[in-house]
Amino acid sequence: MSDQYKKAGVDIAAGNMAVNLIKNRVRDTFDKHVVTGLGTFGAMYDASFLKEYKHPILVQSIDGVGTKIKVAQMTGQYETLGEDIVNHCCDDILCQGARGITFLDYLAFDKLNPEIVAGMVGGMAKACKEAGISLIGGETAEMPGVYLPGELDIAGCITGVVEKDRIITGEYIASGDILIGLPSSGLHTNGFSLARKVLFADAGFRADSMMEELGADLGSVLLAPHKNYAPHVLPLLDKFEIKGIAHITGGGFYDNIPRILPPGIGVQIQRNSWPALPVFELIQKSGSIADEEMFHVFNMGIGLILVTAEENFESIRQDLKSSGQDCYLIGKAISGNREVQFAG
Repeated sequence: MSDQYKKAGVDIAAGNMAVNLIKNRVRDTFDKHVVTGLGTFGAMYDASFLKEYKHPILVQSIDGVGTKIKVAQMTGQYETLGEDIVNHCCDDILCQGARGITFLDYLAFDKLNPEIVAGMVGGMAKACKEAGISLIGGETAEMPGVYLPGELDIAGCITGVVEKDRIITGEYIASGDILIGLPSSGLHTNGFSLARKVLFADAGFRADSMMEELGADLGSVLLAPHKNYAPHVLPLLDKFEIKGIAHITGGGFYDNIPRILPPGIGVQIQRNSWPALPVFELIQKSGSIADEEMFHVFNMGIGLILVTAEENFESIRQDLKSSGQDCYLIGKAISGNREVQFAG
């Protein structure tokens, strides 16, 4: 066969090798509803189980992992990027009360590397398996001339489901309700452009720099996988009235919390009401970054916020603790115009 396509920068054999490396991990995520295997033009999923719902609503989200990819390139470790994209999307649809059922991925390269593909898809398969989600399809693209040499990207799309009368919108949040913060594992997938600038370009650290204050090398801490809160939070929705859920992603506290607030309601966050993660202290110190910008860019150690009535706190705390998830009372809803204030 002619090798002109390979000379043009696209290696079909490498693509086939990548498929062979990932197929078993992907199949391991399949549940009984998956109709098609790998290689079909369209992935099919038997949705007849939705008859068990009174009024099923599909909830979908698509996202990427931002410039966290650049840290993975520094370390040569790509598995956590796969976990990141799945867990990020799970947390997004959790904000409407939905659980994930299927996932699709998109990987793009200047030059396809089968081992990197296997690492990222392996991470996705791991996260999907843990979440009970079927990784039913995806696309791996090799596009020389579109991506710079050595560059790559990852994106994913999740489909979930929730009963119509169980959708969480935030519309019933009222003054006096409390904010319960669930701790993050680190930066998750946001703020890496700023973090890379101040830590690597300005401060001169390297990914393999051992940081005494972090207790590990910098690259490992930055690549800590995005947490999936769904296994801990979904059971709460059957027992308590959770009025709002905010995933603290790009835009930090200032941009994400207002997305779930009704008109006339703001929130007041109590500073120092949860343990500080050393990585954020390192970033802030290295870049001389103001507090307001830190809370506008990063999750600052809180990855997800639940809004509920004050009397639910202790019971919710005990339920979360029994599932292995810590939480903190970090603030309250107040009268205001969808504003985020800080106290203390």
